[in-house]
Amino acid sequence: MPERKTDPIQELLIRARRDQILDAATAVFADKGFQRATIHDIAQAAGVADGTIYNYFENKPALLLGIMNRLNETERREGDLAQGTQIDLRAFFEAYFRQRLGFLALDHLKAFQIVLSEVLVNPELRALYMQQVVEPTFAMAEIQFNRLVEAGRIRQVNVPLTMRVMAATFLGLLFLRVLDDSSLNAQWDDLPDLLTMLFLDGLV
Repeated sequence: MPERKTDPIQELLIRARRDQILDAATAVFADKGFQRATIHDIAQAAGVADGTIYNYFENKPALLLGIMNRLNETERREGDLAQGTQIDLRAFFEAYFRQRLGFLALDHLKAFQIVLSEVLVNPELRALYMQQVVEPTFAMAEIQFNRLVEAGRIRQVNVPLTMRVMAATFLGLLFLRVLDDSSLNAQWDDLPDLLTMLFLDGLV
């Protein structure tokens, strides 16, 4: 049986509706908290029927995972990381850090606060976040960094641990941003160059 071709217009509509629902969920979770918010609240905020939510997300945890994946930019992450094996390494680090920090500094800081507050107190969501978002992302990053090591473009390092140090640096910066650290806020745009120097010059 021939494979059914995907309709690009339909895919765009589905993505737009998912984003509409996730935007509404982010606003409702920020206002009411994850536990107090209901699917009905989110549907009202999105301007859709309750049943429409379930066409895209199974339940509230699935909505929060959707927010997590959007923060992680999961769909584009593999392609972004693969560029590091194809272009100048310093240019890659600067561009990658600038893109990620720029994305997270926009309207997504509120979403980060929601995710952080919930995974700290909810063991089930924390486990789902690790299994479905964090661990697959580390696995992708480790593949690309191992290729750089094998090609001699960076020195021999403990790749899994290095990936976690990088992730922890980003999380720490975001946490300080949530705390409204004035020095960090004033120099946020300088971070990509500084992080590139700290990480790359320590690896080559």
